[in-house]
Formats: sequence, structure tokens, C-alpha cells
Amino acid sequence: MYNKREIMLRAWSLYRKGGVSFAEALHRAWTSAKARPENERRIEAAKAAAGISESVSTWAGWKAEGRTVKHGSRALFTVELIHGSRGDGATYKASFFAWSQTETAA
Repeated sequence: MYNKREIMLRAWSLYRKGGVSFAEALHRAWTSAKARPENERRIEAAKAAAGISESVSTWAGWKAEGRTVKHGSRALFTVELIHGSRGDGATYKASFFAWSQTETAA
């Protein structure tokens, strides 16, 4: 069910950033992995409620894919997601943009 390799890689990444012990980094990596299905469920529910059928992502998500959000575009919806890598289960609001609101990065 969980990809243990990804969890360990995430734990090492958090540990190397500094500031936490490896045990804490591993705890945070597991918390993130456990929050992922709930976050995906929340995104799909908000997408369905907004009546959107095309692919959506956050500004940072589109940037990671080599695209930029067009200037002046407004987020289609926001979702409160669980931020597992902080280790406290805090939530944050993420804004989502559709593929049609993006363009290839220059």
C-alpha cells in the first residue's frame, strides 16, 4: 500500500535539510504518506463540486511540470490540505488552476 522507498527518500531529504533528528524526519515522512490519500480525496471532491473535468494542479505543481500559470488567472477552487511534512498534521489552503490556465514556461 505505501511505497516505503519513497518514504525513506523523503525522510532522508527532511533529515539532510537539518533541524530534526532522523527519527523525527521518518515520522514526518510517514505522516505525509498517510495524508496523501485524504488530500487526493479532498481535491477530487472540490474539483467535482466546481464542475471541472480537465486536469488541475497548484501553481508549484504546474511549475514542476514546466508550465506557468498565465498572468491574471484566478484559482478555480481552494482546498484545505493536510501538511504532513511539518509533523504536526497542520492544514493549509492550496489554490488550484486548470491546464487551460497555463502555458509552456519560457
